[in-house]
Amino acid sequence: MRRVITFPCGGEMLVGTLDEAAGTTGLLIVSGGNEIRIGAHRGMAALAANLARSGTPVFRYDRRGIGDSSGENEGFERSAEDMAAALAAFRAAVPTVARIVGFGNCDAATALALFHRQAGIDALVLANPWTIDRADDLPPPAAIRARYVERFKDPATYLRLLRGGVDVRKLFRGLRRISERRSQEGDALAVRLAAALAGTTPVTIVLAEKDATAIAYADVMHATDLPVTTHIIDTASHSFARGEDQAALEAILRGVLG
Repeated sequence: MRRVITFPCGGEMLVGTLDEAAGTTGLLIVSGGNEIRIGAHRGMAALAANLARSGTPVFRYDRRGIGDSSGENEGFERSAEDMAAALAAFRAAVPTVARIVGFGNCDAATALALFHRQAGIDALVLANPWTIDRADDLPPPAAIRARYVERFKDPATYLRLLRGGVDVRKLFRGLRRISERRSQEGDALAVRLAAALAGTTPVTIVLAEKDATAIAYADVMHATDLPVTTHIIDTASHSFARGEDQAALEAILRGVLG
């Protein structure tokens, strides 16, 4: 059974959705970006229904200023209070839950890493964690590099270049971006994320192999020795939209939920 639950947070009223089940391990799903709690392509709602059918209670919610929740949207870096309020509402609605796993994609994954301790979450599954401070119209350097490597393996690329089918200005902008050294400011979020992942909470990382955000995470974290388990899904879909992607993600979650 699925039911809607409202709960307070910082003087506002948040809206969550509980997919009920009898299990004692629950899943808290945090939405990424400015998505509402059903997720991209209704993926989070479908995931919640599937897991609940096999015994896992699942709680999703809209943070302040998103979807059905009131208030101002202040972004993922100021969502700690929302997460803690959602977890409290989840525990109140399902008092038999003894262990809670947090799951999020993109900046929701990063928010979970940063704020899970104060919320009281027991384990994390983080998909394509967001590590990028700089915002412009180009992907991160690691993603550009990976894309160019693939393109320049294809002889057709050189033919397109000779025929004027390649935007040369965009090409050189990308090449300049690859050569950039990360500034301390640009690394700030990645440093905070690495520190958060170095704790004692069990962490599972899920990466969409060809997704720009996942590529950026792998690039910035490759030299760290973090105590995490990493799974790579062969897809370019940031939201794991294909049926086989969803099945692979669900299988990973089931393994963590136990």
